Amino acid sequence: MTVIRGARERARSEITEAIKDEARKQLAAEGAAKLSLRAVARALGMASSALYRYFPSRDDLLTALIVDAYNALGAAAEHARDAHPAPAAAPPAATLRTESRTESQPESRRESRTAGTGHSAARARAAERATAQWCAICTAVRDWALAHPHEYALIYGSPVPGYHAPRTTTEPAARVGLTLIGVARDAYAAGLLKEPAEPLPDAVVADALTLGAELGVELPPAVVARLVGAWAQLFGLLSFELFGQFNRVVEARSAFFEQAVLQLASSVGLTAPGRDTSA
Repeated sequence: MTVIRGARERARSEITEAIKDEARKQLAAEGAAKLSLRAVARALGMASSALYRYFPSRDDLLTALIVDAYNALGAAAEHARDAHPAPAAAPPAATLRTESRTESQPESRRESRTAGTGHSAARARAAERATAQWCAICTAVRDWALAHPHEYALIYGSPVPGYHAPRTTTEPAARVGLTLIGVARDAYAAGLLKEPAEPLPDAVVADALTLGAELGVELPPAVVARLVGAWAQLFGLLSFELFGQFNRVVEARSAFFEQAVLQLASSVGLTAPGRDTSA
């Protein structure tokens, strides 16, 4: 019985993937609004009634495709994060060594200056690693979007008429945002995040506090608000590129994107390479 059940489960999984693969082809050819279960069944040589046993409605099939796209995009972001480990905590400030003998004081001052220089250099390297991790995640998201434009359009393009995403899409959709939040959280814990100095409106503070509590993220409200802005701007950049708004405006798109994500990193308090991190 176990062998038979296992074979049935494998067969069901294979057919489910074949249905989704054909549906993705239709997305590329016709767009999400024209996705049809009958057309998918016809392309696969299945009876419509048989396909309905796998996906009872068009919306169920759309939801499966949306979840798959969000998870693939999230996995790309997380892989990039893991390939660029977070920096360790910033080293503590050097302490001055005092000596009772007068003749040892010049040596102590030299050692203090050396220790201070080493501390600054280590801190700068750690800050640059945090920024490199942020940029690697953003680049991985762009690479995935460029390689899967129709799936990107499904999750970040125009809403599909008549379709309402269920709550099962919420967790997969959050993966990229949570990955970027994790970079800021680790940098903040390591003492490497420069908090924004500008005050926020009370309503924005309230939203940031609510979101931080929901996500279990211990970050200042100003940083949470900046992260939301950076997340929105990242996908705005991608949508402009994929949907043609950069045509005859931005030609050096990779270089433009690299500069833009550095600016986004700076906006949340991460330090770009070569910038002062001592302040």
